[in-house]
Amino acid sequence: MSNDVIKSADAIEIADRLRPVLLTMGRELRREVAPLGVTGGQASLLASIHHRPGIGVRELAELERMSAPGMSANLSRLERMGYVIRTRGTGGDRRRVGLTLSPEGVKMLRKIRSLRTRWLAERLEGLSPAELAAVDAAIEPLSHLLRETR
Repeated sequence: MSNDVIKSADAIEIADRLRPVLLTMGRELRREVAPLGVTGGQASLLASIHHRPGIGVRELAELERMSAPGMSANLSRLERMGYVIRTRGTGGDRRRVGLTLSPEGVKMLRKIRSLRTRWLAERLEGLSPAELAAVDAAIEPLSHLLRETR
């Protein structure tokens, strides 16, 4: 067997074991925000807007891999909750709407991050030093995988 075939089989085996772990972890982290009155998807939108102030609705829909109507519905909810502000473009394109977080949206995002970090830290504390080091060593390669998809 060639090295490429072995490498591919290893990657498939690792992916098969990693996928359910990541899915479950993502689901648990999304559940952590439910008591705050936001969904995991809404939390993701708040974070994306926070990292890209002024982002357009269409750009955000593409970034989040969401349909334009679905994005509009989510943004309307976040706007009604007082977390997102839509600002009409000035000058060249007055049709363009830029999105920013309101002060309340920034506070909510901080609460979300705090809850999720606390949840994860509590679980990490249960690992041995070697397991914790292994998780720490995996962060950069996993981050690299995510950068390739965006």
